[in-house]
Amino acid sequence: MAIQEFVTLRLAHQLLGIPVLSVHDVLKPHKITPTPLAPDWVEGVLNLRGKIVTAIDMRRRLGLPPRKITTGFGMSIVIEYQGEPYSLLIDSVCEVLALDDENFERNPVTLDSRWRQASAGIYQLQNELLIILDVERLLDLDFSIAA
Repeated sequence: MAIQEFVTLRLAHQLLGIPVLSVHDVLKPHKITPTPLAPDWVEGVLNLRGKIVTAIDMRRRLGLPPRKITTGFGMSIVIEYQGEPYSLLIDSVCEVLALDDENFERNPVTLDSRWRQASAGIYQLQNELLIILDVERLLDLDFSIAA
């Protein structure tokens, strides 16, 4: 029996998970400098302890409506992809869950297509669905998520 640990987060009321070993930092809102000519889902860059980090608006990346709160993003999770740090701008961070691999399932066909394209699979929790994000797919510039 193998156990996987996930940092859970909320985006547009959906519970999502990222493998805990992929998460380098959890940040409160930072000043973000816009980046010209970047894809529309790249919010800009931020300075994290002297390192430039690309900030990704996860709502825009997934074709979701913008946050109703106009004060910016709630939090962000810093991950690394192909040797570069990225800050995933999200609504909130929840908790770390340790889940049994036996309960991991493939994406159901009824899952919204945006979530299905961005997901590596799901866990059915007691009261809701936990979607495990495929971070590599989300950060692939050539990958387009269609609504």
